[in-house]
Amino acid sequence: GGGGKGMRVAFNDKETVEGFRMSKAEALSSFGDDRMLIERFIEDPHHIEIQVVADTFGNVAAFPERECSVQRRNQKVVEESPSCLLLPETRRKMQEQAIALCKATGYRSAGTIEMLADAFYFLEMNTRLQVEHCVTELVTGEDLVEHMLFIAAGKPLPERLVKQPCRDAQGSAIESRVYAEDPLRGFLPSIGPLITYKEPLQMMPGSSTLTGAGQVPSTGEVPDGVTVRIDTGVFEGATISMHYDPMISKLCTHAPTREAAISVMEGALDQYVVQGLGNNIPFLRSVYRNEKFRGGDYSTKFIEEEYPEGFHGVSLTDDETLEFVALAAAMHGAKQDFSMKHATSTANGGSAHSTSA
Repeated sequence: GGGGKGMRVAFNDKETVEGFRMSKAEALSSFGDDRMLIERFIEDPHHIEIQVVADTFGNVAAFPERECSVQRRNQKVVEESPSCLLLPETRRKMQEQAIALCKATGYRSAGTIEMLADAFYFLEMNTRLQVEHCVTELVTGEDLVEHMLFIAAGKPLPERLVKQPCRDAQGSAIESRVYAEDPLRGFLPSIGPLITYKEPLQMMPGSSTLTGAGQVPSTGEVPDGVTVRIDTGVFEGATISMHYDPMISKLCTHAPTREAAISVMEGALDQYVVQGLGNNIPFLRSVYRNEKFRGGDYSTKFIEEEYPEGFHGVSLTDDETLEFVALAAAMHGAKQDFSMKHATSTANGGSAHSTSA
């Protein structure tokens, strides 16, 4: 189920009996349906999904995969496209299987075929638009919501998707899910008012970096091929409650290369200003600094393997530590200089902020 609800892993008969009972009860409580499916547990896999759109005329298009292996308690945290794992031939086989499934079931609208990979296994199909759909939109230039609306209106897919149903990725896109939770306290949900909330500047290729409402100011032109996109439903002064998903926003970046997309993501995360409740932005920054993630060598066990004792803040390099020490020393020196000038001016009957005729 969504976010891992109604799921248990069993390694022996006792765990199977207990896990079955608990999963059945949780599924009934969460979804009103306690039917169970028992399947093989794949250890250390990649979570790969294929986005599809299908019309009423038998046309189905499959887009490049999304890698969703950075997960916490079966809840996705970071998604990217394309995956560092897949070879072109594996990607094409996944797309062809996704198309075949849609045609065999007569599926219509947008949907997502989820799989586990090295060798790939079918996991499930989500018959809806998913949170991370914007990653696919950025690497393909397609508007998935528009496709859904036209399909619902009885229109066929565009000719370009009919002629070439297995689509390729252009550049690299990454999504960060910004949550109202405290990563320093085991990712406990954080509820309350957003006293201050300012988002990074959204960027579109070829446009000026004009500041939108509630966004951090910036100047200059957007670098070639770079996009920063934010999807959110909150605003400064709003309240994050316990009754809904704790997501604050989805931050997406797109660039010609994965390295550039990560770099843009790091800069964008640093522009957030969130006060009033806890958030996972420091944890996201830590993920993007991680060598295994940057090398693309990670699976669904990434968080438990890289943060076995939990998250305790971003670890600075020696060079970064020296840089901060130098910065602190410079600020301390400037403050002392100001205090001495103010004291001297006061002693002479003047003010540090006034001039005499």
